[in-house]
Amino acid sequence: MKYSAAGSFVHATALSLFLALQANADVQFPNPAKPGTGPVVSAELIYQLEGRQTPQCHASTIVETSTGLVTAWFGGTRESDSDVGIWVSRHVDGSWSKPVEVADGSEGENQEYACWNPVLFRPTDGPLMLFYKVGVNPRLWWGALMTSDDNGKTWSKTRRLGTNSALPKANQNLLGPVKNKPLQMKDGSILCPTSTENDGWKVHFEVTRDLGKTWEVIGPIHDASRFNAIQPSILMHADGRLQILCRSQESVVVQSWSKDEGRTWGDVTATELPNPNAGTDAVTLADGRHLIVYNHTVRRGSFPSGRAMLNVAISTDGKSWKPVVTLEKNKSEFSYPAVIQASDRKIHITYTFKRQSVKHAVLDPTLLK
Repeated sequence: MKYSAAGSFVHATALSLFLALQANADVQFPNPAKPGTGPVVSAELIYQLEGRQTPQCHASTIVETSTGLVTAWFGGTRESDSDVGIWVSRHVDGSWSKPVEVADGSEGENQEYACWNPVLFRPTDGPLMLFYKVGVNPRLWWGALMTSDDNGKTWSKTRRLGTNSALPKANQNLLGPVKNKPLQMKDGSILCPTSTENDGWKVHFEVTRDLGKTWEVIGPIHDASRFNAIQPSILMHADGRLQILCRSQESVVVQSWSKDEGRTWGDVTATELPNPNAGTDAVTLADGRHLIVYNHTVRRGSFPSGRAMLNVAISTDGKSWKPVVTLEKNKSEFSYPAVIQASDRKIHITYTFKRQSVKHAVLDPTLLK
């Protein structure tokens, strides 16, 4: 189907919604996962609801270090409140450590700002990196970075990433990875998938070759006339192509492909997966398959809708997807997943649990069929 400039957004939205509703109607979902059965090795809250350190939390991230897993999220009274900071927990001796606040949004200004969307990343040569955002809202926020030389026990002083004139004039602050993990390229550069929410939702990339000291901006890769897309995650294909999967306002997960290691990107198009305007994350597994964690729902409608069901799907080609695990299905919120495959080949997923805690699920990829 071809789209004219006039009305293309309406046509794309209608088609996307149809595809999303059709995807929901045709799929037979696995029953909600029970830890210790099937591919779900375990599932546990990183901290208990009773006596929790903050009323709310959201937007977790997870990374593997030489001494174990580390996770982070933002937490405070409510999202966007000035008391929202970045919290970290480490997996030590088989259990998660007591969460510690490592950033509170105060950077010497006349007021405190909320923290948002942490992203942990361990480069092949360098300290553990913790990217996060600071500001009053996603249209005006800026990127910040702190590092750890001891796998998350202690952290450096925070610093802003700076600005770049290639970004939209409404906000030229560098953000680093906006929600999902970066990809380190063969030349050592770190490709950060990111996005802005000013003049429509648009995906771009920020590249650093010196661990965050200087940056190059690629994109935006689309103009939001067909899809308002943010929060990309990166998949790697055996033929060298890169693929991103993104959240959108148009009721579907959207995608784009690159044939030149992320320097240029093709059109943003709809996948067959629905999206209720909620964050996703994805990873390419060691066996070459691709995995996405997402809400297989649309925003409104009968249950399950919105963020009331969280799912895992796999693909051999990044185009055809099969739901294989239902992590949650309940009239609450389960959202904003992060996913990695660890050195033991197990898949580790963290996600928002009812906005009150962060849940950690472990999957065995050999049992994902």
